[in-house]
Amino acid sequence: MAKDGSKRALATVFAIVFVDLLGFGILIPIIPLYAEHFGANEFVVGLLLASYSVMQFLFAPVLGRLSDERGRRPILLLSLFGSVVAWTLFGLAESLLVLFVARILAGAMGGNIATAQAYIADITPPEDRAKGLGLIGAAFGLGFVFGPALGGIFSSDAALSLARNVLPAVVPVNQFSLPSFAAAAICGLNLVVAALVLPETRTKRDSDEETTDERQSRLARLADAFADPALAGLVASFFLLSLAFSSMESMFVLFTEQQYGFGPEMNGYVLAYVGVVIAVVQGGLVGKLTDRYGERTLALVGVVLELVTLAALPFSPMLGDHLPAIGPLSGGLFVLLVILTPLAAGNGFANVSLTTLVSKSATEDTQGGAFGLTQSAGSIARAVGPIAAGALYAAVAYWLPFVLGGLLMLPIGYVLLTTFQGNGTPTPVN
Repeated sequence: MAKDGSKRALATVFAIVFVDLLGFGILIPIIPLYAEHFGANEFVVGLLLASYSVMQFLFAPVLGRLSDERGRRPILLLSLFGSVVAWTLFGLAESLLVLFVARILAGAMGGNIATAQAYIADITPPEDRAKGLGLIGAAFGLGFVFGPALGGIFSSDAALSLARNVLPAVVPVNQFSLPSFAAAAICGLNLVVAALVLPETRTKRDSDEETTDERQSRLARLADAFADPALAGLVASFFLLSLAFSSMESMFVLFTEQQYGFGPEMNGYVLAYVGVVIAVVQGGLVGKLTDRYGERTLALVGVVLELVTLAALPFSPMLGDHLPAIGPLSGGLFVLLVILTPLAAGNGFANVSLTTLVSKSATEDTQGGAFGLTQSAGSIARAVGPIAAGALYAAVAYWLPFVLGGLLMLPIGYVLLTTFQGNGTPTPVN
């Protein structure tokens, strides 16, 4: 593929992932309240949220293999079409069962990330591949920043009034359905653009047929990577970090609704603020601070910040009750933002620093396998976290998922202190 063509294809894949995540992000402040509308309790809300991650985890390798056999372009187009169907069905839902069906379909189609990564690997030379794959991470981050904000806008009274004047009367328009239709429309536009400009990159090659020896060699490398104490500790740390944050995120909308009276619009803006803080930290601060203090120190700072702020979050309304309004912010909202700012920053510090430590701990031959293990651990945690948090929230106490999430930072700190030296290299095993 010509250089200009590769750049255009790279930009198109970036747009596909960004818009896909934008459509997904729109519904973050909507889904828990939508499920509640149909009588779901916190545990069922957790199941609904987790269903997406479970299906994404299961279908990512399936879609990836299909893209090897059938080509990248048709799989990407198929997944975009499936997302349009899923989010449209989500908006039309008249029962909790339909919400689950739509969410499961959306999660399966969300497995296209592996195909997008393979597409980028097809069109970039080895020396530029890390930069190209980094665009996937950037698209993720931007989608999660702007998505919740758009969700808040589409659930506002002004947007609902405009939609009711424009859309046919037979289309159900409310604070839950309109953001869903917006997500479907964005994915539909994405599908049209991709169909028009996205070229195929996959050509059938004899090397596509992997031998049994090659598969065994790759599995052996993965086993060796996981057997390393430093990598094993980092995989466990990624799992715990993702478990804590996904647990908080899944119950946050219900918590703010019940404790602050926030609706989808306000929650959308607050979650967008969290995304902006994480993006600023990961994109601007981490590199400079790492050069000065090192990965282990920065990871420890992130872990301590998350421990304190996650444990304090459920008690923020009590603190806010004693404060007067501060400018346009109520005392409660001010305290909430004060807690969320270091919480988001801590997550940014910990995520990037742990990722860098993975790279330092793995050999050149096991880098890909090590990253695969950590990402798999994160995916499993994002599936388990909402279910566990919903059960604890509903059956025990609303504050328990947040406090336990903070306590999960303690074993991560232990791993960092005992397994790594101050310069970020693994401690030698005697």
